[in-house]
Amino acid sequence: MAIECSYYLEPVDTTDLPRRFLEAFAAILTHSNYAMALDAASRVSARCGRCASTCPVYQASNDPRDIPCLRSELVLNVYRRYFTPGGALSTRLGSGFEIDEAYINTMAEELYRCTACRRCKLECPMGIDHGLITHLGRWLLAEVGIVPKALRVATREQLEGKTNNTSAIPAAALIDTCEFLEEDCVDLHGFKIHFPIDQEDAEYIFFPAVSDYLLEPDTLMGNAAVMTATNASWTIGTRYFDGINYGLFYSDRMLDRIVNMEVEELKRLKARTVLIGECGHASRSAKAFIRTFCGGNQAPEVINCMEYALRMVNEGRLELRKGAIDARVTYHDPCNIARTGWIIEQPREILRHIATDFVDMTPHGRENYCCGGGGGTVSIDEIRSFRTGVGGRTKAEQIRRTGATILVSPCANCKKQLREVCEDNDLEHVQVVGLHDLILKAIVPPAEMRVEKQPDPESEPAGS
Repeated sequence: MAIECSYYLEPVDTTDLPRRFLEAFAAILTHSNYAMALDAASRVSARCGRCASTCPVYQASNDPRDIPCLRSELVLNVYRRYFTPGGALSTRLGSGFEIDEAYINTMAEELYRCTACRRCKLECPMGIDHGLITHLGRWLLAEVGIVPKALRVATREQLEGKTNNTSAIPAAALIDTCEFLEEDCVDLHGFKIHFPIDQEDAEYIFFPAVSDYLLEPDTLMGNAAVMTATNASWTIGTRYFDGINYGLFYSDRMLDRIVNMEVEELKRLKARTVLIGECGHASRSAKAFIRTFCGGNQAPEVINCMEYALRMVNEGRLELRKGAIDARVTYHDPCNIARTGWIIEQPREILRHIATDFVDMTPHGRENYCCGGGGGTVSIDEIRSFRTGVGGRTKAEQIRRTGATILVSPCANCKKQLREVCEDNDLEHVQVVGLHDLILKAIVPPAEMRVEKQPDPESEPAGS
């Protein structure tokens, strides 16, 4: 049978599909540490259902397919049957199920209904990470050629294309964009910023979500304003400049290759610290997995741009106008940086200073609700109605209850999803921006950054 999901790009080779799936499973168990997690999960009761009470997708759909522990069973059933002594015994007794193409097709559909926000882990009494098991299931599917087209196309261009980035931006276009933003900042805000390109021996090498260069000019100008105002030593590389890492969503092999590209660019330019822009999954990918795949304790340090900005404020090197933003502002916690407690208070400290009316969502921080497009699903436009009407419904109601007109979301994927959530849930009055968009409006530039606007000769009175 063919894979039935409409968002898969190429026809899947179904020749001996179950056998190839099991071979991939065996290889991953042999060459990774997933076996330990699966063995623990398979031995305990993973189906109590408490996770259902905390999953925003299930809360909106009431579909049993969206109960995290039942989704995990799709993977755990295969593990128990084919990779445990009990499974081997049940086979001899004729009582074990046999994996077939229909079962794999079910996995292909249901594993991508999950946003991988991992909120369910907070509620599981046994501590089972259903998001991790979902990720493993997606990796297994990828190893037999089953990947949503949006993820496959973007990752292929990043790893094998001419541009080496998910948005297919040539290096020349990157440079042109940075030069344009430098000019635009002078025209719009009256101060100079600078985007250093291919500078060797810088302290920081900057990797935003590459889509920011196409879609988020104010975020990038805010990033450059902070770095310029603090006289930072930083650079952007032209051989590799994309913080996006879709491997986090579906394949550890791709995850490994992509973070290694970041480290290779850091080494080429002799930089010392990886600075990630406003992107949740780019931040988590680099923070957690550069160390895993690129040198352990010898790996370079990774920080997020919001951590840098707050540190500069606290050290007195970055001045922001108190109360510069007078609209009601709320903040969305990207799951990839908030679920572990890594970045929660840092952006809020800045917002409480620059906004006169900041209000939090409930719940927030570690217990936040996903935007509804996590786990790479935001890139799958074919399921937009599901993302915004089911996955994002809880988030839409959270936003509505705050009464905010500005929603700060420091993540490229979350911005795209939340703009669509607002469009599809009668919240068009809400403006979705990055934290650095507001920093750009609140920054007090040092004297050396300021530009005195020259009078326009055509506006001079006659005879003056």
